[in-house]
Amino acid sequence: MDGVPEPHTGWTFLTNHARVLAAIADNRSARIRDIAAHCRLTERAVQKIIADLEQDGYLSHTREGRSNTYRIDPGKVLRHPAEAGLTVASLMSLLVKDEADRATNSTSRVRPHATT
Repeated sequence: MDGVPEPHTGWTFLTNHARVLAAIADNRSARIRDIAAHCRLTERAVQKIIADLEQDGYLSHTREGRSNTYRIDPGKVLRHPAEAGLTVASLMSLLVKDEADRATNSTSRVRPHATT
C-alpha cells in the first residue's frame, strides 16, 4: 500500500479496528502484511482485528486462490452508544479517499497559518 505514514507516538483519535477497516476499504484484496505495515501493527494484531470484525458481521472474506477479498457491510451500525445510528459507511466516508483525492491532496498540501 502506498503512502505509509511515519511512525507516531502518543494518543490518536482512531482505534486500530477503524484503521484496519479503512485500510481494507482502500484495498479490498490487501494482504495482512500490507495492512499491518500501513497501520503500524503486527500481522498477528491485524489477524485478530479482522477476526473480531468478521465475528461481529462488519467484515467478511472470500478466498481467491492464495489471497482473500474482503467485503465490508456498509449498513452495519457502529457499536458504541455515542455513535448510535451511525453506519460503517458514514465512518468510511470520512476515512477513505479515492486515489485521485489522495494524489491531489499529497501534491497540493498547504498548512494553514495559526492566528492568535
